Amino acid sequence: MGTRAGRAAEAANDAAARVCDTGPGTAEGIAPGDASADDFTADAVEAGDFSADVAVIGGGVIGHGIAFEAIRAGRSVVLIDDAPGSGASWAAAGMLAPVSELHYQEEQLLELMLEASRLWPGFAAAIDAGAAGSESRAGTGYLTTPTLAVGADAADRRALADLREVQQASGLSVEPLTVREARTREPLLSPGISCAFDIPADHQVDPRLLIARLAGVLGAEGGSIVRQRAAGLLWQDGQVAGARLAGGGSVRAAETVVANGLGAAALEELPAGLALPLRPVYGDILRLRVPPHLQPLLTATVRGMVRGVPVYIVPRQDGTVVIGATQREDGPSDPHAVSAGGIYQLLRDAQQLVPAVAELELLEATARARPGTPDNAPLLGRVARPDGGDVPGLIIATGFFRHGVLLTPAAAAVCRQLMDFTPDPRWAGFRPDRFSRIPDTSGDSPKKEAA
Repeated sequence: MGTRAGRAAEAANDAAARVCDTGPGTAEGIAPGDASADDFTADAVEAGDFSADVAVIGGGVIGHGIAFEAIRAGRSVVLIDDAPGSGASWAAAGMLAPVSELHYQEEQLLELMLEASRLWPGFAAAIDAGAAGSESRAGTGYLTTPTLAVGADAADRRALADLREVQQASGLSVEPLTVREARTREPLLSPGISCAFDIPADHQVDPRLLIARLAGVLGAEGGSIVRQRAAGLLWQDGQVAGARLAGGGSVRAAETVVANGLGAAALEELPAGLALPLRPVYGDILRLRVPPHLQPLLTATVRGMVRGVPVYIVPRQDGTVVIGATQREDGPSDPHAVSAGGIYQLLRDAQQLVPAVAELELLEATARARPGTPDNAPLLGRVARPDGGDVPGLIIATGFFRHGVLLTPAAAAVCRQLMDFTPDPRWAGFRPDRFSRIPDTSGDSPKKEAA
C-alpha cells in the first residue's frame, strides 16, 4: 500500500497483530506500556526539542483519544508520556455505561455521558477505518452488546429498583426481566439471583486494544510520542507554548493539552491560582481465562449488587473476563499494590452471581488509581486569566474518575472544539478552574472567583 491511508492500515494491523498473536488470554501477553505508540511507530523518541501544532501530555486513553481527534482535524501532534498506556487505562474494564453509571447527586454528568455514548459508534468506526479497515484482526473491542443488572438478595432488588426510578426519571431505558428470562439469555447466572434488569444502551470496549489501535493510527499519520515525563509548561508572551521535559528538552506547540490524570496537579508552571484538586481512587481488577467447556461464560456484561456491594463481570472476545468494582482511598505504599481483601471480595461476589467463576483461571490482578475530583466530574476546558478571557494555548482534560473510557470521544470532541474556538456552552460547567481562585490583577480586589 503506497497511500497514506494504506500505510496507516499496515501500521495498525501490525499493532493489532502483536496484541492478537499472544493467543487466548491476551491479558497475560501484554505488559503495561506495550500498547503504546513507540511500539508501533518509527517516530517514538526519547529526548530532544520538538514542535507540533498540539502537544498532549498524558498517554492514557484520554490522551490518545484527544491526539487522534487532533490529527483527524489536520493538526500535527506530539504525545508526551514516559510510560504510555500503563496507568489507569491499563486496569480499566472498558464499560461504556451512561445508564448504569448514573449515580445519585451526579446527574449533571449525565448529559456529557450520553453525548459520549452517542459519539462512540462513529469514534470506534473512525479508528478502525483509519487503522486497518475490514482487514483488521483486532479492532478496539467495541461491542454493542447490552448490560444486565442483577441483584443477589431482596435488599439488592430494592436498591436496583430505586436506582431504576432515578434512571427512568432521567429518560433512560431500564427494563425488568424475570429471573427465568435473564437465565435464558445468560444460562450460567445463578438461579438464586433476586432480580434482573436489561440495559440496552450500556456497551463495552477493550481499553488495551483501543490504545494499541489509536497508537498505530497516530504513528501512521505522522504523530510522534516522546517517552519522557513532562515536568512543566512552557510560557511565551503570556501564553502556554508547550511543555518542558523532565529529562531535558521541550515540546513547543500552539496548543498544549494536559491529560495526564493525577500527574496534572504536579506540573510546574501551571497558571497562577489554578487548583486541580485531584485525589487518587484505587480500584482492583481481575482478569481470568474461561476454560473451553465453559465458553462463553457470558455474552453480555453483568453488573451486580451483592449485599449492597457492586461487582461487574465483563466478557471479552478472546475468551477472558474482567471482574472489578472495588473502590478505595487507602493510599497504599505502592500505588500498584493489589488489595488482598479486594480480590477476595471480587471473587466471592462474582461467584455469588455466576457460580462458574470458581472454575476460571486467574491470569492477572491489577490495581491503579483513577483521578477523582470533589464533585466526581472531569476538569475539562480552558483556564481563566486574571484580567479576563482564557489562558491562550492551554486546555486541561483530567479528573475523569470512573468515566474515563466512556468519556474519551466526548473529551476529544470538546478539545477539538476549543482548538477551533467553537466551544460548546453545554460543557462550561466542567471548566477546570471551577475550584480555583484566580488572582485579580485589575486592581479592584486581590482575588476573584474563576468563571
